[in-house]
Amino acid sequence: MAIVSSGSGRTPKRRETVLVDPQPSTEEASVRPEDSLRPKRLEDYIGQHELKQVLGIAVQAALGRGDALDHVLLYGPPGLGKTTMALVLAEELGVHCRITSAPALERPRDIVGLLVNLQPRDLLFIDEIHRLSRVAEELLYPAMEDRRLDLTVGKGSTARTRSIDLPPFTLVGATTRAGSLSSPLRDRFGLIQRLEFYGQQDLELIVARTAALLSIGLSPEACSGIAASCRGTPRIANRLLRRVRDVATVRGGADSIDASMVAEALSLHRVDHRGLDASDRRLLTLLLEQHGGGPVGLDTLAAALGEDPVTLETVVEPFLLQQGLLVRTPRGRMVTDAARAHLEEAA
Repeated sequence: MAIVSSGSGRTPKRRETVLVDPQPSTEEASVRPEDSLRPKRLEDYIGQHELKQVLGIAVQAALGRGDALDHVLLYGPPGLGKTTMALVLAEELGVHCRITSAPALERPRDIVGLLVNLQPRDLLFIDEIHRLSRVAEELLYPAMEDRRLDLTVGKGSTARTRSIDLPPFTLVGATTRAGSLSSPLRDRFGLIQRLEFYGQQDLELIVARTAALLSIGLSPEACSGIAASCRGTPRIANRLLRRVRDVATVRGGADSIDASMVAEALSLHRVDHRGLDASDRRLLTLLLEQHGGGPVGLDTLAAALGEDPVTLETVVEPFLLQQGLLVRTPRGRMVTDAARAHLEEAA
């Protein structure tokens, strides 16, 4: 926020400033295709049963007190529904939700503009909150704890600190790297919840719901095949369903997709029945065929595969570790017996 002092007097005069929300609010943004698939209420949100129970109680308590919901931190792997849960909370509370991401809040005035334009009990959702700049993070401290915004007015010897009272609001932060948040920021969240990977049954319900919304005829076997291949992630499940629909449309069978059509579509996109893609299989095959199953260091694997080590560690490995196909040891990565059996089956 720019405050400009007059040339002769000691008291700074405030020049009118237009504060611009770096991201449009949900009601102002155009509706994206994925938004039409999002559930609107907690009862429609499939899976994450413990999370829904905790947040449901918190929402009812806040509504009963007539106060804003306590600040919420949602963390976990990407694609599990953190943004969707923020929108659901806003709907349950009957308030507006403003959505932004930490990389968009480059300058202090960006976060200031969002905060001063919030209405009482509004919800502010910041995605990738672990990437907030130090200045933006420090502005959030008093805002979250005391509902106060501390601004420095003027420069040099004329600098003054001015506080602006904020209405009660709820900050919902989402991150895939909770450990990267500073302790002062993390401790200011009253509710810290992790989203877990989804089980087969919940994923089948999600696929069936999306198919109904997209008017896709899907057999139970086809639904089960997509759910088993989506790595426990609803976002991937919906993406695979669209790719299956594409193949079925070309083949002339979009009204009645069966398991064979799903298998053909997944094979075309090099996704197997356990959700492993080409990158996953390349890593396991390299370890098995060229290094006898390991152990092999991360840098060696990255060089052999032509991948960045960070990409391997953060994108490829987590699912393989979760599935018990890969293990990390002090000497490097090793394949498991389950990985050997899976590659033999795929061959």
